[in-house]
Amino acid sequence: MRSLTRPAVRTLRSALVLAVTAGLAVAVPTAQAAPAPADTTTAGASASPAPVAEKPYMGWSSWSLQTTSYPGVNPAGAYSYLTEANVSKQTDALASKLKKFGYEYINIDAGWWRGWDWTPEFDGYGRQQADKERFPSGMKAVADRIHGKGLKAGIYLPVGLEKEGYGGGLLPVWNTDDCTTGDIVYSDLRTTNGWDSSYKLDFSRPCAQKYIDSQAQLIADWGYDFLKLDGVGPGSFKSGDNYDNRADVAAWQKAIRSTGRPVHLEVSWSLDIDYAKDWKATSDGWRVDTDVECYCDTLVSWEDSVEDRWRDTPGWTRYAGPGGWNDLDAINVGSAAMSGLTKAERQSYMTLWAVAKSPLFSGDDLTKIDDYGLSLMTNREVLKINQQPGRPAEPVTPAGDEQVWASRNPDGSYTVALFNQGDSPAPVTAAWASLGFTGAATVRDVWNDEDLGRHKDSLTEALPAHGSRLLTVTPKGPELRTTAYEAESPANVLTGTASVGDCAECSGAEKVGGLYTGASLRFTDVVAAKAGRYLIRVDYTTRDPRSVGISANGKAPVATAFPSSGGWGAVESVSVPVTLKAGRNTLTFDSGTGYSPDIDRIEVPRG
Repeated sequence: MRSLTRPAVRTLRSALVLAVTAGLAVAVPTAQAAPAPADTTTAGASASPAPVAEKPYMGWSSWSLQTTSYPGVNPAGAYSYLTEANVSKQTDALASKLKKFGYEYINIDAGWWRGWDWTPEFDGYGRQQADKERFPSGMKAVADRIHGKGLKAGIYLPVGLEKEGYGGGLLPVWNTDDCTTGDIVYSDLRTTNGWDSSYKLDFSRPCAQKYIDSQAQLIADWGYDFLKLDGVGPGSFKSGDNYDNRADVAAWQKAIRSTGRPVHLEVSWSLDIDYAKDWKATSDGWRVDTDVECYCDTLVSWEDSVEDRWRDTPGWTRYAGPGGWNDLDAINVGSAAMSGLTKAERQSYMTLWAVAKSPLFSGDDLTKIDDYGLSLMTNREVLKINQQPGRPAEPVTPAGDEQVWASRNPDGSYTVALFNQGDSPAPVTAAWASLGFTGAATVRDVWNDEDLGRHKDSLTEALPAHGSRLLTVTPKGPELRTTAYEAESPANVLTGTASVGDCAECSGAEKVGGLYTGASLRFTDVVAAKAGRYLIRVDYTTRDPRSVGISANGKAPVATAFPSSGGWGAVESVSVPVTLKAGRNTLTFDSGTGYSPDIDRIEVPRG
C-alpha cells in the first residue's frame, strides 16, 4: 500500500511545483544586459576546485519542515516555512549546537524562487531568482550570512528548463550572443523531471550547455557550496527517454567545474540503480529512495518510508565511497514530539544512516531538539563510524524482521548493527562466522558507551520493537575456514528453467539463474565434519530483493529473503543457518511459485 501512496504524495507536491494550471499569472521579466561575472575567487573559489564529498556531508535541510502540518510550522500554508528568517534561525542553531560535531551545510530546498501561491520568479535569462517576500535580502546575502557563521550554503533546483522560465523561447541565454531559451529545448517542447514541470534540454544543441553554464555561474556568484538537483531520472518515479537526465547531470558537473568553485552536486530522488555508475561518475551523491517525510502532522512515520530504507539501501552499498555517497534523505530524530517516532525507532533511524555512511543532514527544527535527540545526533563514536574510511555496512544475514548489518573497519574491527524490524520485542544474534572469523571477540556497545567484554562465537541482544544495538566487535579468534561449492558444478542438479549463465564478477565467471516458478538448484555433495547447525555463506546476485526456499537433505524448505545485491551482475553474500548431518548432504535452493536470486556459490564452515 505504501508504494501506491508515495506517488500520490508526490503528485500532490507536483500540483504546487508545476504552478502552470489554467489562469495562473506568471510574470517573466524582460531581457536585460548581462551583468559582469562575479569574482568567484573572493567568494571562496579557486582555479582548481577543492575535492568535495570525501566523506558523507553533514548539515541541515529545510524540506522536512516545509512538508509537515505540525502545528505552527507552516502558518501561511503549505511549504510556507521556507523564509530567510527561518533559515537564519536554523543557521544560528546549527552553528551553536552542531557545528563542533561536523555539521556544516545549511541547505535551502524547493521554493526559494516561488511565492506563497507558488508563483515563480525568473530573471531575464530564464534563471530562477529569489522570491522577494521569502528572501527579501536575496540569495547572495543569505549565503554570505551562512558563511559568516563558518558554515556552507546549499541551494536547490529542479532538472530541466522550468516551463515558466521559457519565456516563449525568446529569452536570451546569459553570456551568449546568439542563444535563446528556444535554442536549448526540443522543438516539440517535451517535458521532463519527476513532475513534468520542465522542458527537456536538448544537449545536441550547444546552447543547452551554455544555459546550464549560466545557472552554475549564478549559483557560484552567489557563493553557494551545494546544489541539490531534483526530479532526476531515470528515477523520480519516471522512466523513458524524456526522463533520462543523465546528460543534464553531466552538463551540471561540467558547468560547476568551469566556475572554479567547489560545489557539491547531489541528485535526487529514487534514482534507478541500473544507472548507479552514471550517478557516481557525474555527481557527488545520489538519493536512493523516495522522500523520508510523511507529509503529515509529524516529520516522518516509521511505516511511511523510514523502515523502507532497510529494504532499499543494500543494493547501493558497493557504489558509495570517497567522492560520492548513497543519500538516504534527512535524519529527523531530534524531537520526540515532531519526529513521530519512539525512542527505539529514533535510535534505529540514526544507526542505519550512520553505518550506511549516508550523509547526515537533519530536517528538524534545530531550535527545538530535545536532549535525547541531541545525544543521538552528537555521539562522537557514532559520527566517527559514519565519517571514517571504509565500505558502508550491509546485511550479513537474510532480510527479515531480525537483521545484522556489518562492515570491516580500517583497524581490523567490525562495526555491527543489530536491528529488530518486527512489531514485537525479539532477540537478535550476531554470529562471528557471518563476519568471517570464529572463536572469541571483544565487544563494545557504542550507544551505551559500555565495554561488554569477550564473547565466544556470537552475541545475542534482546531488542524492543523497531529497536537496534550498535556494536564494535574486535576479533580475537582465527579466520573462519570454509569449503566452497560452485553452483554451476556439473555434479549439481538443475530442474525447470534453472540454467548456468555467464557472470563476470562471480567465482568461476558463472552462476545458476532462471530460478523461478518451480525451478531449483540442488548441491549434491556438501560435506559437514559433524552434525550440527552451520552458518552457510551464500554468494548471489539479484537486482531487487527476492526469496528462495532453502532445504537440506530433502526436508521442508525455509523461505529465505535475500537483499538486493545491486544488480544481476553484482555479487553479494549473506549467511544462512542450515542444519547438516555428518558426512555428505544435499542442499536445495527452490524458487517455489516465485522468482529467486541467482546463485554463484556457497561456502560451508569446515569445523
